Amino acid sequence: MIDKLADLDEKISHLEGQLSDPSLLSDQKAYQKVAREHAHFSKLQVLYNNNESLSEEIAGNREILQAGEDDPEMVEMIKEEIEDLENRQKVTEQDILLLLLPKDPNDARNTFLEIRAGTGGDEAALFVADLFRMYSRYAESQGWKVEVITSSPLGIGGFKEMIALVKGDAVYSRLKYESGVHRVQRVPATETQGRIHTSAVTVAILPEADDVELNIEPHELKFDVYRASGPGGQSVNTTDSAVRITHLPTGLVVTCQDEKSQHKNKAKALTVLRARLLDKMEQEHHDKISEERRSQVGTGDRSERIRTYNFPQGRLTDHRINLTLYKLDSIIAGKLDDVLTPLITHDQEEKLKQIQ
Repeated sequence: MIDKLADLDEKISHLEGQLSDPSLLSDQKAYQKVAREHAHFSKLQVLYNNNESLSEEIAGNREILQAGEDDPEMVEMIKEEIEDLENRQKVTEQDILLLLLPKDPNDARNTFLEIRAGTGGDEAALFVADLFRMYSRYAESQGWKVEVITSSPLGIGGFKEMIALVKGDAVYSRLKYESGVHRVQRVPATETQGRIHTSAVTVAILPEADDVELNIEPHELKFDVYRASGPGGQSVNTTDSAVRITHLPTGLVVTCQDEKSQHKNKAKALTVLRARLLDKMEQEHHDKISEERRSQVGTGDRSERIRTYNFPQGRLTDHRINLTLYKLDSIIAGKLDDVLTPLITHDQEEKLKQIQ
């Protein structure tokens, strides 16, 4: 596979020609796609050149040994150097293979983050707020932007549901591992006996869909408008600005009421609907490819329990890779890379096994 990279110079030269084409500058999405390709192949070129240099050094040292070097100390030094060079080459080849792994076409996309309260009543709703803060702080550390699309706040300070759009560089590539059931074990503030309660929250990570990917016909949509309300049914709007959209062929329903403008709520609800439809299509496609599903971290099933947050012990456990960390406070504060990096590494290792 690595031998096939010999034409990298030609590929990079072609991409550089595209980037310098003034007509490409007018299409921002097309330009960004070519720029990402150029960056990808440039990294490959550096690694490939390093690998070639290491091969030449190894070959040179072996020639010296074959020539019959008489100095025992020199022979030992050369053997040690060959071993060092071979170890470095193994690392370089591994890095090349990682870059050659098939890319998830959604990795560079912006992402919808949907968090919903499951079992556990008020505690689950409060944990929705906690998880949203965790993801928001992580997004801030990555230079991403978080835009709340819709929310269902409860009077206790929690949320029945929270949907946000996370915008930035390669958002989906890191957050896609978060889909599933997140279980929390802690003593609620209202618990007088000090008993630990177990609650659950569902997280869904959906890549933002481009308009060209989904053809939704107007007759497939049913629009309902109603008056937005706040916690406990308290009216927060005197006009019918809230919007509910039903996709009739699939039965998917999306509501949005955070904006005062009906037009803005409709636009936001449509973006969420498109993302859910795209996710539904991809889930159905993936379900048909069992081998591919087994190579991923978990199944991506929303009903699968992926993680437990145990507050009394300060422990986080990711059940998919048997990862246990006793640094729950820092993770909840937004240092999510401590969990995501091992997940990504595991995923890459599993995929490498498929091609080696």
